[in-house]
Amino acid sequence: MDESLIPNIVDFIGQIDPFDQLPAPVLKDVASCTSITYLGRGEQIEFGDDNTEKYLYIIRTGSMEQRRPDGVLRSKMGEEDLFGFTFLEPLKNALDGYKATAIENTLLYKVPHSKLLKLTKQYPQFSESISAGAQLRLRSALNVVWSNKEKGLFLKKVSEVARGQAAVVDIDMSIQDVAKEMRNACRSSTAIIKQDGKIVGLITDRDMTKRVIADGMDISLPIKAVMTTPAITIDPDDLILKAASLMMQYNIRSLPVVRGNDVLGLLTSSHLVQKHRMQAIFLIEKIKYTDTPEGLAELTSERQAIFEALVEGRVDSEIIGQVMAMIMDGYNRRLLQMAEEQFGAPPCDYNWIVAGSHARNEVHMLSDQDSAIILQEGATEADKAYFQQLSEFVTHHMDACGYPNCTGHYMASNPKWCQTLSVWKECYRKWVTNPQYGMLMNVSVFLEVRSLHGNAELSESLQNHLHSLINEDNQFLPSLVNDAVRTQPPLGIFNKLVLEKSGNNTRVLNIKKYALTLIVDLARIYGLAVGCSKTGTRERFEFAVEQKLLNEDDFKDVIEAFYFLTQLRFNHQLSALRQGLQPNNHMEPSAISSFERKHLKDAFRIISNMQEAAKLRFSSK
Repeated sequence: MDESLIPNIVDFIGQIDPFDQLPAPVLKDVASCTSITYLGRGEQIEFGDDNTEKYLYIIRTGSMEQRRPDGVLRSKMGEEDLFGFTFLEPLKNALDGYKATAIENTLLYKVPHSKLLKLTKQYPQFSESISAGAQLRLRSALNVVWSNKEKGLFLKKVSEVARGQAAVVDIDMSIQDVAKEMRNACRSSTAIIKQDGKIVGLITDRDMTKRVIADGMDISLPIKAVMTTPAITIDPDDLILKAASLMMQYNIRSLPVVRGNDVLGLLTSSHLVQKHRMQAIFLIEKIKYTDTPEGLAELTSERQAIFEALVEGRVDSEIIGQVMAMIMDGYNRRLLQMAEEQFGAPPCDYNWIVAGSHARNEVHMLSDQDSAIILQEGATEADKAYFQQLSEFVTHHMDACGYPNCTGHYMASNPKWCQTLSVWKECYRKWVTNPQYGMLMNVSVFLEVRSLHGNAELSESLQNHLHSLINEDNQFLPSLVNDAVRTQPPLGIFNKLVLEKSGNNTRVLNIKKYALTLIVDLARIYGLAVGCSKTGTRERFEFAVEQKLLNEDDFKDVIEAFYFLTQLRFNHQLSALRQGLQPNNHMEPSAISSFERKHLKDAFRIISNMQEAAKLRFSSK
């Protein structure tokens, strides 16, 4: 190496992640063993030969493309991009044999594999950033830019805080025996009541005082005579914020922590002694006691402030989505209550369901309304007229509160999406058995729904019907896959990430269309394939792993990509809000740093690999 070239190499690689994390003397040492090579247009580097020296390649000038052995594009790369991660450690599932081709005259820096191995042992942060595992690089990117060490009590999971125990008793036990079990077994303030292994109710020590002692109730009667039903419970993975909201909503002091019908513990109000205050909890409380739609609309600025605080506070993107979904739930429920107060009690049973990002608990500042109503059988035209009034009231005022109407009119105020359960089931049957493009557009919106208000048994029955239809039809999932992979991540991008024109006639990256939606679609497909009843993107992938349909490594890859992309979008939205602009999903090239571009390419490759795997897995069904 010509000594005169070393300062130039140090200056260049010292600005590139992860070399910018190394001390100056170490950078100089790396530069001294770095070689330089020149490729003319069309010249190739082939990988996979175990007998040749391995290198990490850094593009100084020019551009390259990588293709898999079957000729499929893996990535395009420009100045400051790195490649050659595959050979930093032995990986059985690595894409050995791929080729890198210069698509214009290109100058490369080559850092020996042996030198990198020494650096990864000395500098753990460098090791994660340069790791052969894409999910580790993405996780490293999140850790560097958005740590989450100070998230506060209300943004912790219930499992991190709950320390109490709940008694578990049978529905046929006497009141006295249940009281003894609560006192003797675990000194618990709460007993969970089961029937045939399923949770059917609960009783607390306060209930015993009010309903048994104060009323002189016969203590030999079965506990079902005084139990509270249904049991209000909390999942261990839910946020403390949600638990506190439930406690306020139902005026209770304790929540059994359950997963399915397994009782894991008890969360009490004493566990929620606040060392940190979280503004979201107070906004939810304000929403609950606001009397007018106009009053709710006035709280919109507080909702935006909470979003900004969460993003600025480096809170995990998953938690931000959950918090914002809880706030949207609060608005939606309060408006439904106001509508029932204004138009009178509902004439029949109904269930207001939400779809899209709202149903997935992945709400952000651009989330619009996706909703529908399921009516009980026998609902009349007069009943439907009532719900038309109710839904128009709710959707209009949700829009005024900052949740825009769905541009595709997938809302409860559209009479098409306010139907009896039997009509809904017939719609699902048509959509699943006739998976043409138009049908898939309808079903894709309502493939993930969540009960928000009313009789949840109606939506549960509809979802069970959907899963039965999918199990009986071997063409639906392949059709869903074919539709989902029509759009592919932009593997061919490099340098300025130029993709499509926005309304301002500038070229931008649509991070929703070309990245996030693709992952959500894949999660939906895998979730439906294993009959997952949950709606969240992570939950669906996790269930597919549990059912052995998806391997653990692929899950880690795709979920880290999802979190990285979501956080990137949140930061893009925050930047717009700070400038007084309307947030959007279109990222200008100038707003995407070299650091972000490198990790975007990791995420795009992961999505592309998942799409290819889904086509292979489901094409024969």
